[in-house]
Amino acid sequence: MSFGTQKARLFVAVITAFVGGLIIASGLNWTKLGFAQTRPAPAVVQPIAEASNAFVAIANNVTPAVVSIEVLSTPRSSGTSQRGRVQVPPGVPPGMEDFFRQFDIPQRSLPTRGQGSGFIVTSNGYILTNNHVITNSDRETIADKVTVKMLDHRVFTAKVVGHDRTTDVAVIKIDGSNFPTVSLGNDVTSRIGEWVLAIGNPLGLENTVTAGIISAKGRSLAELMNPNGTNQYAISDLIQTDAAINPGNSGGPLVNSRGEVIGINSAIASPTGYNAGYGFAIPITLAKRVMDQLIANGRVRVPALGIGIDDVSPEDAAVAGVKDIRGVLVRNFPTEDTPAKKAGLQPGDVIITADGQPVDRVSTLQRIVRNHNPGETIEIEAMRYGQRKTFRVTLMEAKTDQQVADASSPVRSNDGGTVHPALGISVAPVSPEIAAQARMSTPVRGVMVSDVTPGGPADEKLARNDVITEVLYPAPRRAINTPADLEQVLNKLKNGDYISLSVYSLAEPTHAPRIVNLQVGK
Repeated sequence: MSFGTQKARLFVAVITAFVGGLIIASGLNWTKLGFAQTRPAPAVVQPIAEASNAFVAIANNVTPAVVSIEVLSTPRSSGTSQRGRVQVPPGVPPGMEDFFRQFDIPQRSLPTRGQGSGFIVTSNGYILTNNHVITNSDRETIADKVTVKMLDHRVFTAKVVGHDRTTDVAVIKIDGSNFPTVSLGNDVTSRIGEWVLAIGNPLGLENTVTAGIISAKGRSLAELMNPNGTNQYAISDLIQTDAAINPGNSGGPLVNSRGEVIGINSAIASPTGYNAGYGFAIPITLAKRVMDQLIANGRVRVPALGIGIDDVSPEDAAVAGVKDIRGVLVRNFPTEDTPAKKAGLQPGDVIITADGQPVDRVSTLQRIVRNHNPGETIEIEAMRYGQRKTFRVTLMEAKTDQQVADASSPVRSNDGGTVHPALGISVAPVSPEIAAQARMSTPVRGVMVSDVTPGGPADEKLARNDVITEVLYPAPRRAINTPADLEQVLNKLKNGDYISLSVYSLAEPTHAPRIVNLQVGK
């Protein structure tokens, strides 16, 4: 056999082995015969198509019930004309003043307009939206005219049935029947990471649908719900989503993957005022309860324990004896006769259960309490310096009228004082002059914080013009009247120990006390 023949046979054998290997691999599903693929496999395409079709179906089903809301408010007359600032020039000859004053024309205030969204919840025309959509900037005064536009271009003048500033929920109504409606879901069972759609009229672009996920639950947004502390019973229980929400989306529905509304789009967190991926919605279970009360009574009776509360810090948990950093800290009592105070709760207690349900944060406690009516009694469990205590609290009806604190000049603080490095503060006596400037009529006891060390144990927990009145923990409880009293307590503590202080601020008109827990030297 010639060398050329052997070479040819070897080449044929190699090719045959390669092709055979491909056939065997294909039979074992290791690879697939054919050219390089330019399309995804059908098994990959199908779920994507199904998700897309689901979004389409939800949008088609929900958008007919989503409305655009336009409001018009006419400025109230103050009784005196607002005039321009035209002044008579100096040196004008006598008798010529009136010539110049004729240009001092009264200034007319133009009507203000606003725009938002809403969604129809009953076939006879009840609509859910935000309180801030249908009220003026004070969040209390209802706009003079509320107009509703539907997807089918029908236009209605709406009546405001009721509104609630504490939840930012409002109910309006249009006359008619057989309106398209949305289905209300259950936000309690919704999970972080689930797909949601936000539907509304952002920036005047009607019937806009955006998609995202539930980013978080139980969020607080104090700057929206409780600006400047004027809405003390505002909820701290919002759904966070990255579905695009912009001005004009307010009042529109947040819809889950089953086409059910689980929230009312209410706010965005953004340095520019436009979508930055952080939108917030009011939970629908809370909104529905408010809606039912507004339709039945025209107002909401807000149940309350009668306590000032905060989420628990590591220091709060350590002092109270809570193993996990969870629960709600009792800061103070707004008045001396609140139900919680009468039941035996004290500042510094950490609430761990309410109505038999675990409490991990402020929003959870608020949700539990808001599911009851004033006059009902719930059981509260709290930790107090390592001891578990049980209380039965009869809920009161909160006074939700807007209260604006009297304006006063800032309180001046002493430049110096006794330095306490263990807490990172300087303290000084409260002088009679400072007490008078803070409008305190009764004798002042305690020591005033005159300086706080950045990065120290008290940083962001105490501030200048805070007054420390008592040490609550470690026992025994004792009053602090002088810097020496505080120094005596601190001398008995070592780095890593905890101290619980009763504090109020001279800068606050109410001088309401609060609890501050600190770790010495940390």
